[in-house]
Amino acid sequence: MNQTVFQRYEVKYRITRFQQHQLLRLMRCYMVADEHGRSTIQSLYFDTPDWLLARRSMEHPVYKEKLRLRSYGLPKAEDEVFLELKKKLDGITYKRRLALPCAQMSRALGQSNSLSMSQIGRELDFCRDRYRDLKPAMMLSYRREAWYGIDDRELRITFDDTVLWRREDLNLTSGIYGSPLLGTQEVLMEVKVASAMPHWLVQFLSAQKIYKTSFSKYGAAYQRCRMEMLHRKEELRYA
Repeated sequence: MNQTVFQRYEVKYRITRFQQHQLLRLMRCYMVADEHGRSTIQSLYFDTPDWLLARRSMEHPVYKEKLRLRSYGLPKAEDEVFLELKKKLDGITYKRRLALPCAQMSRALGQSNSLSMSQIGRELDFCRDRYRDLKPAMMLSYRREAWYGIDDRELRITFDDTVLWRREDLNLTSGIYGSPLLGTQEVLMEVKVASAMPHWLVQFLSAQKIYKTSFSKYGAAYQRCRMEMLHRKEELRYA
């Protein structure tokens, strides 16, 4: 069983593909592409029947947390997937991650087995116990391009596009499809640092008038889902 702990600042920006291409030209002087290149990420979010975690996230509280199961591409039974508890406190993101083969993880979650063979496992168990009826609620997928700093490996920049969401087939092995969450020319950029941003990046963002956003993929997908449910209720009401 592999486990990982992350602690860092994460700042998000919604940019255009043109701005992304301009920034990539500059980044090549200071950063290198992740060895895995572009990848497709799937994230299966867990929530309560009344969407408690999604609603709390949208309220921008001082503290919030999310529980998700993540894979890179479509996993086979023997491929590792990652159960992640993501917490945010006063702008600092803390992530606890547990890795298991896909088939083993599915059995553990499906049977509500304990994961407490490690400290991270105990934290994940505590989260599952704290929220009643925590079940798969939303599937998100997107293509990601990741870079890290040449002199500062803690500096990471990711670009996410083709962001899709769905409420059916809530399984990592069901295929990559869904409804789009961003425009075709939109990219979600995330800057991840342990301390301050480098000067060259601050200068670029300022010159391009690119400002940070509190955009959450899961929160935005929840809003879309809620709007669709309200629309269907209205249709049934006047049918």
